[in-house]
Amino acid sequence: MKRLRYYIASLVSVALVASCSLEETTYTEIEKDKYMTSSAEAENVLLGVYRNLVEEGMYRYNLSLLFTIPSDIARCEGTTTDNYRIVPANAYTAVQSDVEITWAALYNAVYDANDFIKELSLKVDSFEEDDKTEAAVYMAEARALRALFYFELVRWFGHITLMTDPDESYKHPSEFTQTDPVEVYEFIEKDLLYAIDVLPYASDDNIRSSNSFRFSKGAALGLLTKVYATWAGYPVHDESKWEAAAKTAKILVESGKHHLNEGSAGTPGFEQLWYNTCNGIWEPGESLIEVSFYAPSVTGTAANDPVGRIGKWNGVTATGIRGVRNAGNWKVIPPFLAGWKDRDNDLRFRLSFADWRYTSDGKDPLGRNDLPFEDALLPDAADDLKSSFNNILTPAKWDTEKYVEDANYLIDQNMSNINWYILRYADVLLLYAEALNEWHKAPTSEAYEAVNMVRRRGFGLPVNTASSTADLPTGLSYEDFQQAVRDERSYELAFEGHRRQDLIRWGIYYETVRATAQDMADWSENGANYYICARYTQKNKHELLPIPQRDIDLMPLYDQNPGW
Repeated sequence: MKRLRYYIASLVSVALVASCSLEETTYTEIEKDKYMTSSAEAENVLLGVYRNLVEEGMYRYNLSLLFTIPSDIARCEGTTTDNYRIVPANAYTAVQSDVEITWAALYNAVYDANDFIKELSLKVDSFEEDDKTEAAVYMAEARALRALFYFELVRWFGHITLMTDPDESYKHPSEFTQTDPVEVYEFIEKDLLYAIDVLPYASDDNIRSSNSFRFSKGAALGLLTKVYATWAGYPVHDESKWEAAAKTAKILVESGKHHLNEGSAGTPGFEQLWYNTCNGIWEPGESLIEVSFYAPSVTGTAANDPVGRIGKWNGVTATGIRGVRNAGNWKVIPPFLAGWKDRDNDLRFRLSFADWRYTSDGKDPLGRNDLPFEDALLPDAADDLKSSFNNILTPAKWDTEKYVEDANYLIDQNMSNINWYILRYADVLLLYAEALNEWHKAPTSEAYEAVNMVRRRGFGLPVNTASSTADLPTGLSYEDFQQAVRDERSYELAFEGHRRQDLIRWGIYYETVRATAQDMADWSENGANYYICARYTQKNKHELLPIPQRDIDLMPLYDQNPGW
């Protein structure tokens, strides 16, 4: 079903060179000038650009699971900084290999996108007329992908080099300079506006033979909305972009081309999302940008294994299962669940976390005396019951044993065929509500409706019908509505890789880490021991990753990020 997504032409296979990361990629030249002479050949190369998404430094691991953990809703397993825990603890340095890998992977992806764009620009005029229509869409896809790669670079690393031509990668490291982040955002905006103008909505696409897991107009509109919302926040603080975010989201919302998944018979819409992504089911109504992982087996050769760690590293802990085991290294912070508003009516509460594990005997309840987590929320709950949940609660959205069918099950202890949502329509609705409130300094009726639609679906109710149970109270102030939307983002998008970046763009990351440390201490006697990132997180430092020291040493015109 998904094998074709990862076919990459041997003519454009890439290899890393041991030098500056900004000049990471070199081609194996096999009559390259004679390739990409038709839209079919161009599509093969474009799929190679998409292939970057499944790399370890990208969404297989680092940008989905590793860098995104430390926040007010999740932490890493254990109480030390040993091994992989050093990154979720914010205890790493500028020589951390994971940081180097992601920096290199993103620039490798930028190079591939730049090279495709340049080669197609040079050759498209010689295409047959029918091929030119397809080629125009492929060009727009490549520019949208390049925008995504640069968005990740600028929001994680801040002070980067903007390269728009593959030949720039071959400059001597001493020539590279850092681009003003505003200029990077402007470039991203330009690429996405181009993509929006050219790409069809997924439901209207009669050009591509398949648009599964590929950029559409709706995806580009949604990503640009998120770009504007980030641009408006820390560290650039261009608040004029709130208006741009609201107007961009409005185009998507009013198009009617995308919608919240409302489920099927017996399956609430919110739960249907996890059944879909765990089985490689493309549902473009809600899924705007999704990384598709699939391999029938694990060979051990990364180039041949477009598989991920989703559900293994951040799923329900398991041993003796079909897939050998799930490490379950993501742990849910109990005070986050304790503070979840409307949890008695909100179906997302119980669908988002697990207080059990799987063994060869089946589902095994955890906690003192096998009591459920809800018992720890009772006013007279004992400290030892609360403490028992400090290091066992895991996300449940990617529950391999509940959702993954045999046809999509990968028998491996570390890897899975479960997909990763980069951007969902629900995310855009919440950004729309946020942007309207920030733009007008008061919530509008459209802002209320956007957030209420997400809440209604979360409560298992029809999304377009007003509900006294699910809807936010009317008459909220600017500040109260702002907090309501921020809370809603934590509930709807819990553990999906958004929370840390949300806290950063809101300018409250450090303050939230400190407050969560206190919440953990208040939760149980030993609670603070399990929130390791509070020991290492520093204000005006951990809002950005460090520029890899390897590259700082090679590029004398570069400045390291603050605090590193």
